[in-house]
Amino acid sequence: MIRFIVRRSLFGIVVLWLVSTVVFFLVFVAAGKPERVIGGPRATTETLRLIRANLGLDEPVIVQYGAFLGRLLGGDLGRSYIHGTPVTSMIAERLGTTVVLVLGASVLWLAGGVLTGVLSATRARSLVDRLATLFVLAGLSMPAFVVALLMLYVLFSKAGDAGIHLFEPGPPLQENFWKRMTLPWFALAFLLMAGYTRLTRGAMLDVLGEDYIRTARSKGLPERRVVYKHGLRAALTPVVTQFGVDIGALIGSTIVTEKVFGLQGIGQLVVQSITVGDAPVILGIVLAVALCVVVANLLVDIAYSFLDPRVRQF
Repeated sequence: MIRFIVRRSLFGIVVLWLVSTVVFFLVFVAAGKPERVIGGPRATTETLRLIRANLGLDEPVIVQYGAFLGRLLGGDLGRSYIHGTPVTSMIAERLGTTVVLVLGASVLWLAGGVLTGVLSATRARSLVDRLATLFVLAGLSMPAFVVALLMLYVLFSKAGDAGIHLFEPGPPLQENFWKRMTLPWFALAFLLMAGYTRLTRGAMLDVLGEDYIRTARSKGLPERRVVYKHGLRAALTPVVTQFGVDIGALIGSTIVTEKVFGLQGIGQLVVQSITVGDAPVILGIVLAVALCVVVANLLVDIAYSFLDPRVRQF
């Protein structure tokens, strides 16, 4: 087991190095002239030259790359071209909000999707199965901003008129935390729950047709034990794999949900940085998201190895 974790960790380090290298050359070499962003449209040629010299951009590319890797190993992502503040502090201020949003929603979509999928698979072609199918179609068809706006209108505006306050749009997370985050959690979870329902249903239908399930039933085991102990464990392997991918990817792609609910997270920082061409911040966010993806997939690999010990051989 230790060797399996070490191999996966080393693979993750290689992935991070490749991502950092590709992004460095795309952002700092191929993207354009960052001195224009810092100096502004009225900067003189001499001013631009001094800015490039101060940033080390007049050095050969290989020297810049070596200095970049050295700073990266020391945890230094540079300073923002626009604000002049360390990129690590800018990301740290926003990352907590996004992580809370994604983790809170993940509990809802994983629990709800797996439960609905199991109920749908064990009651195939029943009313429960048909309602679950309608839910999946609705969840997969509706854009994220539509779901967020509908929840904001119905559960904030209309419920507020009835004296039920489910959302507090203004204060930071430390104040009225649950009212601040409940609607964003449900809005984000609704879209992904539909996919997990479909994924779990398909996996459970395949597993419930296996010979060992029929053998367990023929031995007189209770149906609940057959489904949840013998069937669900095998059916969870594709669900766990998808869960790791979604957790990592959502860290940098919750822009719509954050915008609608006024959450100052990584998603909004990405948009702002791309708009003004703040290369160090863009690079730092990409690396932070890549790190989240690598860590999430490492945890999924470990969980997967417990569900299916055969994967430890790879």
